[in-house]
Order: sequence, then C-alpha cells, then structure tokens
Amino acid sequence: MINSPQETPNVDLLDDISKPPIYSKRAIYGFSIFFTSLLGGILLMQNLKDIGKRKEGNIVLLLSLLVTVLTMVIVIYFDIQSRAVTFICNLGGAALISEYFFNKYFPDEADYEKKKIWKPLIIAIVVCVALIFLAFWAQDQAA
Repeated sequence: MINSPQETPNVDLLDDISKPPIYSKRAIYGFSIFFTSLLGGILLMQNLKDIGKRKEGNIVLLLSLLVTVLTMVIVIYFDIQSRAVTFICNLGGAALISEYFFNKYFPDEADYEKKKIWKPLIIAIVVCVALIFLAFWAQDQAA
C-alpha cells in the first residue's frame, strides 16, 4: 500500500524545529572584513558547533587563523603602511569563509533563526580598543 502525504511525517518540518539559531552569513562576512578573518571564523565555528559539526568548526577556525596570520605576515614582511592591503586580505578571507564554508554547511540559511551580534561585537570592540591602547603604551615606553 502506498502512503498518502498525510501518513508520511514531514521530515523537513522536524528538521526546522530542531535547528538552532546561528550567526548570519552577513554577520560573519562583516566581522571578517572589518575586524579579521579570525573573528568571522570564530562565529562560523560557533555555528558549526551548535549544529554538532565540531570537527568542521575546528577546521574553519584553523583556516581563518591561517588567513589572519598570512595577512599579518604580508603586511609586516613587506612593511606595508596602507590599510587597503589589510582590507583586501580580510575581504579574501571573508569570501572564503562566507561564500565557501558558510554556503557549504548552511545552504538553507533562511531556515535558521539569527543570533544577535551584540555580544561578539562588544567583545571585538573591547579587544580592539585594548590593542590600540597597548600599541600607544608600547610606543610611549620605547620613546
């Protein structure tokens, strides 16, 4: 006997109910560009951890760390004073994290509730302010 649509449970409906909230692709892209690829990678890692893909999250985190370190090496090694190079490297890291990894694991992003970005944004701003303060302090100590 063939099951009618009413007798077959809707698997997609069950999956939608159990999907945890995630940081949006747009949030990950923004954090990657305006802060570092590492911060975007941390947000995506948290998303992957929330859906039970801890190993994939660790891979994304390591790759985003590699992109961030590579950006720093390029800027320091070539003694680049322009912020444009850093921005371009961050843009490349953001594209890799958002367009490849995010799309790979969250092709159905619209089905997920979005997490608020306030907590990671406040943390990122506090860390940036602290780093700027330390840079000025170190410069004063060297003088």
